[in-house]
Amino acid sequence: MSPEYPFDEAETARAVVDDSGALIGWNEGARALLGWNAADVLGRPAVELLTDGTPDFTGVRWDGTVTLRHRDGRPVRVWLLAHRFPARADDPGHWLVVTPLAGGGSGSSDGLLAAAGLVQSPCAVAVYDDRLRLRRINDAMGDVIGLPEERIRGLRLAEIGGGPQSTELEQHMLRVLTSGRPQDVQMYTRSGGESRAHAWLARMAPVTDAEGRIRGVCLSAHDFTENYLARERLQLVNEASVRIGSTLDVIRTAQELAEVCVPALADFVSVDLLDPQDGGELPSRFSPPVGLRRAAHHSVNPGNPEAVAKPGEVQEYPTGSPQADSLVAGHTIIGSLAGGALDAWLAWDPARGARVRELGIHSTMSVPILARGMTLGVAVLTRFRRPDPFTPDDVLLAEEITARAAVCIDNARRFSRERETALALQRSLLPRTLPRTAAVDAASRYLPAARAGVGGDWFDVIPLSGMRVAMVVGDVLGHGIQASATMGRLRTAVRTLADIDLAPDELLTHLDDLVVRLSEEAGGEGNPGEVGASCLYAVYDPVSRRCTMARAGHPPPLVLRPNGPARRVDLPAGPALGLGGLPFESAELELGEGSVLAFYTDGLVESRERDVDTGLRLLSETLAAYSDSLDETCDRILHALLPPGGTADDVALLLARTRGLPASQVATWHIPADPSLVAPIRKQAVEQLSRWGLSEASFTTELVVSELVTNAIRYGSHPIRLRLIHDATTLICEVSDTSHTAPHLRRAKTWDEGGRGLLLVAQLTQRWGSRHTPEGKTIWAELSLLDEE
Repeated sequence: MSPEYPFDEAETARAVVDDSGALIGWNEGARALLGWNAADVLGRPAVELLTDGTPDFTGVRWDGTVTLRHRDGRPVRVWLLAHRFPARADDPGHWLVVTPLAGGGSGSSDGLLAAAGLVQSPCAVAVYDDRLRLRRINDAMGDVIGLPEERIRGLRLAEIGGGPQSTELEQHMLRVLTSGRPQDVQMYTRSGGESRAHAWLARMAPVTDAEGRIRGVCLSAHDFTENYLARERLQLVNEASVRIGSTLDVIRTAQELAEVCVPALADFVSVDLLDPQDGGELPSRFSPPVGLRRAAHHSVNPGNPEAVAKPGEVQEYPTGSPQADSLVAGHTIIGSLAGGALDAWLAWDPARGARVRELGIHSTMSVPILARGMTLGVAVLTRFRRPDPFTPDDVLLAEEITARAAVCIDNARRFSRERETALALQRSLLPRTLPRTAAVDAASRYLPAARAGVGGDWFDVIPLSGMRVAMVVGDVLGHGIQASATMGRLRTAVRTLADIDLAPDELLTHLDDLVVRLSEEAGGEGNPGEVGASCLYAVYDPVSRRCTMARAGHPPPLVLRPNGPARRVDLPAGPALGLGGLPFESAELELGEGSVLAFYTDGLVESRERDVDTGLRLLSETLAAYSDSLDETCDRILHALLPPGGTADDVALLLARTRGLPASQVATWHIPADPSLVAPIRKQAVEQLSRWGLSEASFTTELVVSELVTNAIRYGSHPIRLRLIHDATTLICEVSDTSHTAPHLRRAKTWDEGGRGLLLVAQLTQRWGSRHTPEGKTIWAELSLLDEE
């Protein structure tokens, strides 16, 4: 005997053979089988006991029939089973050879054990006859069914169980009876003898007689509830990791958390989140009552009748409420109505108490939503349809799911905050309203990307001298605050360059240099390309009704002429900004009054659902349906080209309807290089103002004309031209010559004879400046007619 097996081993013959083939073990059963005492055989080769050769012991186990030599010389034919035990540190390798002795295991208890095999089996077993009527059950099956055998003997399974699952199981038993093949069926149900549902594995096998005829079906039921629930919990956690956090939207993520937990874990789930305090930080300490905003809820019942708060509503939760108690404690709390844990809360809110009792809510579990050391809110799980209360395993599962959701909610919250910051920056950098000009009527739209957030798309309308106007649209690569900041720098640069009246191709050249420097600053010298952008710049002159434009890696605009189709402007394709060193080309086109120009970024026409050509065709068709309202046309274009859920890239759209300045509002004089003619020119200018009905501006205009014409005759080159332009609010005086030398403002000293003319012009006019032209330069000054009135 040994402590591991405290029974007599005489019914088994055992021998131990070491790796050298010598016998090192011999028990009493081996002596009874072959007659040799242990002293006779130990240390001798085992092959001496064989009469018919040596067995081939290979692998880790061997079995076979051999002939052994008895002590009295007769042969003994026996079946042997040999196990290989490899060598260890303190135990050399050896083979254990065993065989049962004849008559071993027989005794007076055999009949008793055979009879008790069914009745006392730990597995629930039932035997049905060939008509599927119950004949025998053991005690374990009786406990499962909850009825004694004598009461139900002769009944069908469907009659005993009385439910659809019992009927389904009986159909499987019928197939076993007819086919003779066993079957296994899994189900989760509550039997008559159980207080709660269990997971069962039903194993069915045919019962046959000595002739092999099927005489019935044996059904055994194995309870694997723990494994089933563990698998269900793992599956739920898996599902949560897939379903929760599909978007970077806080409300949607909270709703996904509630939906995952219903009905797998609870019958109703509410998710309440904390509102950030001043400065955008969440509170770190809590003292009831706690204010929480309902983010989401979900129920097994349609319409969420259990919900007292509406989504977005803020409610105060006092001491005793699941929400406040779990936030103050910092861990999960289980409450039950029967235990009185919810009495104080329900008494504080009678409406909620009435709803709880009406629905039969009996248990709650409140789980704080924690992520990165911050408390974001609390999820409350409620049961009323499921009769069982929450268990410690449910707590672990709820905390695991909530922890995963908390990270997603925090990511969404951080993204939303960054998006709002970037959007605020973007809005502050984009023009709030477009200026009213005599050259164009304009309308615009900007839409941030649905997921990536705001980017670097921008547009602008910039009034220029001579009633002209510049229109610009651009796109910085990337999204977020960095792209918005870069966009702001480029927009400011464009406005500065436009203010000195650069031609479109020259302006883009200077802008390209700026982007190259920004790239070097962002990525280090020798590593350009960190910043990239595209831009389209156009200048429209309402006097000549001509528009000059150039582009840098940007899609060309569309033009809709009066009574004509919408067409793309044939514009040379310049390189994107930031490549450096490559030239840009301008194109000029004449636009009739009422023509509509459409400037846009690629997010409007490019998408995963369609190619660029299809987007441009759709844009042309929508623009061709233009009515008198530019704002309505903008909305119609966005509705036609953008999907309902938003775009993957941000979108900028600028529409401009051109105006023409009538020839009656422009007066031009060509001036010889004779200083004595300045006085007659002044007189002609005053007479022209009188014909326009602008005599109030005569004094100032006369001084400006005198100064600018005198400077052009003295310092400029022929030919010299004077032009007066006006609209309802502004009078412009322009003097052009062929010299490229521009004047500059300076403060004259006491005894200086010059230097006071331009200072006088600057003081008398609203603004003044100079611009270079292909022929030379133009000095201009603007007078406000509103001020004169």
